[in-house]
Amino acid sequence: MLSFYKYQGTGNDFILLDNRDLSFPKEDLKFISKLCDRRFGIGSDGLILIENHPELDFEMVFFNPDGSQSMCGNGSRCAVMFAKRLEIIKDETTFLSTDGVHTATINGNEVRLSMSDVSTVEQHDLGLFLNTGSPHLIIETEQLQSCDIPLKGSEIRYNDQYQKEGVNINFIENNTDHVSVRTYERGVENETLSCGTGVTAVALASSSKGYESPVNVETKGGRLQVEFTKASESRFEDIFLTGPAEFVFEGKIDV
Repeated sequence: MLSFYKYQGTGNDFILLDNRDLSFPKEDLKFISKLCDRRFGIGSDGLILIENHPELDFEMVFFNPDGSQSMCGNGSRCAVMFAKRLEIIKDETTFLSTDGVHTATINGNEVRLSMSDVSTVEQHDLGLFLNTGSPHLIIETEQLQSCDIPLKGSEIRYNDQYQKEGVNINFIENNTDHVSVRTYERGVENETLSCGTGVTAVALASSSKGYESPVNVETKGGRLQVEFTKASESRFEDIFLTGPAEFVFEGKIDV
C-alpha cells in the first residue's frame, strides 16, 4: 500500500509523497503516469516526492503526468505546505527544486515562493517567449473565455517550431487591474486550472504593456500574485510567486 497526500494550488492538483526513505520507484515512469491518471489512478497534474537534502531543508522531485520533469511553481508551493505538515520546516524554508534553490515563506494558507531570475525575453511569431523554470509562450487574445485551449494549445505545442523541446502556451487577456490567463501545459498535454511558472511568465511579459509589480494574474482556479524587479527589458530579478496551497485529502492506494 502506498500512502499519499493530495494538495492543490489554485486548482493545480498534485500527489505528494514522503520519500525520505527513498523507497518510491521514481525510475518507473509508467507507474508515475498511472498514479497521475484520473481514471485508472489517483489523478493529478503531477507527482511530487519530498526527499532529504544534505544542506537544505529538503529536495522536491517533480514529475509531470507523462513522466517528464520540469520546474513547477504551484507544485513547489504545495511541496512547502506538505513539508510543514511533515514537520520538516515551520514557516520558512530553503529547498532544492528542478531548476535550483528556492526559498519560501508560509502565511496562513498562502505560500510566497522565490523564482529563478529570468535573463531572456524573446519575440516569437505568435507572442513573447520566456523561461521561468519551464518554457512559456504568451499569446494575447480577445476571446479568452471561448477559446478552445486544448485544441489551439496542442496545435502550437506540436508544430515544427516547438515539438522537439515542447512549450507551455498561455493565452491571455489584459484587464484594468489584472491579467487573465488560460494555460495549455506541456507534460500534462491539456489545459490546467492554473500554472505557476506560466503565471510568472505572464506577469513578467505584462510589464511590456505597462503593468508594474506586483501583478495580479487570474487563472481558472483562482488568483495569484507575482512580484519582480525589472532590471532591463529582458532581465527580471527578485521574482516571487504568491498564492494559496491547500491540503485536499490523504489516502492509500494498492500498488
